[in-house]
Amino acid sequence: MNTYKTLIVDDERLAREEVKRALKAYPEFCIVGEANNVEMAIGQIKAEQPDLLFLDIHMPGKSGFDLLDELESVPEVIFTTAYDQYAVKAFEVNALDYLVKPIREERFSKAIEKVKMELENKVGKQQAPLASHQKIFVKDGEKVHFILLGNISLIESMDNYAQLHFDNNKIMIKRSLNLLEKKLDPIVFFRANRSQIINTQHIKEIQPDFNNRLRVVLTSGKTIKVSGRQSVLFKKLKSL
Repeated sequence: MNTYKTLIVDDERLAREEVKRALKAYPEFCIVGEANNVEMAIGQIKAEQPDLLFLDIHMPGKSGFDLLDELESVPEVIFTTAYDQYAVKAFEVNALDYLVKPIREERFSKAIEKVKMELENKVGKQQAPLASHQKIFVKDGEKVHFILLGNISLIESMDNYAQLHFDNNKIMIKRSLNLLEKKLDPIVFFRANRSQIINTQHIKEIQPDFNNRLRVVLTSGKTIKVSGRQSVLFKKLKSL
């Protein structure tokens, strides 16, 4: 049986307890922690790398949406909230489900089945990444491009879209950066920061930045700032 690390984020203790009680019927979901605010949650997410977040929206200080904006890699998310007016926005950020408190047992069960299916598909159907010599169809309005992946120098997040930079062109596609990152060859395409993926074959120059961070200059002339965590990872991956 596959097990999935689960983190519960809610500022109300009773709400966290409600989710924990409901999860007792699903032993494959292992609770690795709980947090009552965004800052605490970010620390636990970095430490535990959970597969699933049960996430409240309204919390003191920053909201559940703010939390997702600050993550470089986002787990699967089930929102748990007392408000129903944020459902559309929740699914726009690729949440798997949206549960309104108090959570009904039948509704919780359906959400769990949905997330199990998604996580099992990840484990059982991991596809080989797209190679840089492959071509992909991309629709941009009324135009259709047949792009060589290796010609894409940069991918940038634009709200719910991603902007592809290739051959002096820029086009928008309705895909999240997290989804694209999973499909691309990690040897070639590197997540420089929360909002940008670079093609390492298009790197012209690497420069030091503050606090041991890196700046990457692409062949297009565009300069990309690499986050602190990703700068460390880049050095490890690209060093002898």
